[in-house]
Amino acid sequence: MSTTTEQPGTEQQGTEISPTRGQRFTGAAANYIDERTSISGLVKELGRKIFPDHWSFMLGEVALYSFVVILLSGTFLTFFFQASMATVIYDGSYVPLKGVEMSAAMSSTLNLSFDIRGGLLMRQVHHWAALLFVAATGLHMLRIFFTGAYRKPREINWFIGFVMFILAMAEGFTGYSLPDDLLSGNGLRIIDGMVKGVPIVGTWLSYLVFGGDFPGTAIVGRLYTVHILLLPAILVAAIGVHMLLLIVNKHTQFAAPGFTNDNVVGAPIMPVFAAKAGGFFFIVFGIIVLIASLFTINPIWTYGPYDPSPVSAGTQPDWYIGFADGALRLVPPGWEVNLWGATLSLNIMAPILVLGLFIVLVAFYPFIEAWITGDKREHHIADRPRNSPTRTAIGAAGVTFYAVLWAAAGSDIIATHFNLTIEGVIHGCQFLLIVGPIVAYHVAKRVCLALQKKDREVALHGYESGRIVRLPGGEYIEVHEQLNEYERWKLVSYNDYKPLMIRPDANGRITFRQRLRAIASGWFFEDRISPVTRTEIERNSHDDH
Repeated sequence: MSTTTEQPGTEQQGTEISPTRGQRFTGAAANYIDERTSISGLVKELGRKIFPDHWSFMLGEVALYSFVVILLSGTFLTFFFQASMATVIYDGSYVPLKGVEMSAAMSSTLNLSFDIRGGLLMRQVHHWAALLFVAATGLHMLRIFFTGAYRKPREINWFIGFVMFILAMAEGFTGYSLPDDLLSGNGLRIIDGMVKGVPIVGTWLSYLVFGGDFPGTAIVGRLYTVHILLLPAILVAAIGVHMLLLIVNKHTQFAAPGFTNDNVVGAPIMPVFAAKAGGFFFIVFGIIVLIASLFTINPIWTYGPYDPSPVSAGTQPDWYIGFADGALRLVPPGWEVNLWGATLSLNIMAPILVLGLFIVLVAFYPFIEAWITGDKREHHIADRPRNSPTRTAIGAAGVTFYAVLWAAAGSDIIATHFNLTIEGVIHGCQFLLIVGPIVAYHVAKRVCLALQKKDREVALHGYESGRIVRLPGGEYIEVHEQLNEYERWKLVSYNDYKPLMIRPDANGRITFRQRLRAIASGWFFEDRISPVTRTEIERNSHDDH
């Protein structure tokens, strides 16, 4: 390697600088790896990718960084946790439980909390990071849904992301079930009851899962294997595929003048975004550690080891599992049917079927919408939620449905804190579960249409400036401030989709499937408001002039 320096007013003079031994070794190693992997081309290609700078795209980053924190803190915890249901006598530092009989899992968790340096901090970092991971993933998916970023060619990535969300909830449930304390034991007992409620094979499934009569002798070990091995491996693979498809399909982008799929507004990954992402990771990590240091979560020493006899009131699962608990609580009484000497527990089967249907509809929604609309084009520009009123209304209804189930999981807490009867809270949640999504759907759709009308008015006439002038004829008018081209673009840059027309097939027949699709398409695009056209803007500008 050589460098040259040139003095002003003189001829170029070369000064050779010999590389150090470390530089020669590093260069040789880099060349050796690159010749066998061609990694330099991959790094160069990835470095050119543009990452949008809109704030909403940070939600996906928060989810990714939280998962990294989960892996780091979970690795620390695996060195000290004993996934065993073997009975031991606790002899640790926590005096109130000293001499109490408990499982080895509970005892090792107490030792992590009180006897291992940094153990309690790592436990809480792990738990808070898991909560943030699920929350950020959920919000990220809501952003994708309401902006229509799941449309072609990103339908598969939506499905993978939703599977990751379900796996994250399963990872959280298996995690907080490991300590074998009173809270986690009650949660597993609920799962045991749901499994046993499955017709015909429920009892055998329970024996298979728990290794015998509840709580069995193998459940903690099996949950531990699923928690640290199976689910993380699937999640890591899913994240890898998700990121790969993200690079292949590129990001969506909010509308801007001159935008194309190859002209994304943002920063390249190398070096700008990489530096920003590294700093953002440490910010997320630091906030999680700060929360874990200041706020206690899952204090198992206050619950004690699991005992089926004391079921304390007010025990709640982590928030993301609350919707399943709430669904069980909202089933009316008397939903058991005796058939041929066997009891069919509809009070358990009905919530499972309803939640299963809800999950399937969310997972396959991009394909359902594409079939209804007949839209086969690629979409790289994110919609403003108001410009797709029906989709936004569907999302509002779905969020309301989930929120009511989630609130029902805390029915006992609501009743005690607000001096209400538990029956009154349950009946109120049952009413909201049916009426709430319907009201949310219609209100959200009306709001979207109203905002579209407002955008149309602003695009044509501009903003109200508050300045009143008097015309020569004596008339007083308010002067409107016109938009610039960029602001007007944001208001008018969306397509006007129309319902599908019923057309006969090759045999001249109109099938039931075609009629059903036409009805669904008409419902999806009803009450639409056409965007302002260039002709309207020019004509209105001429009239105002």
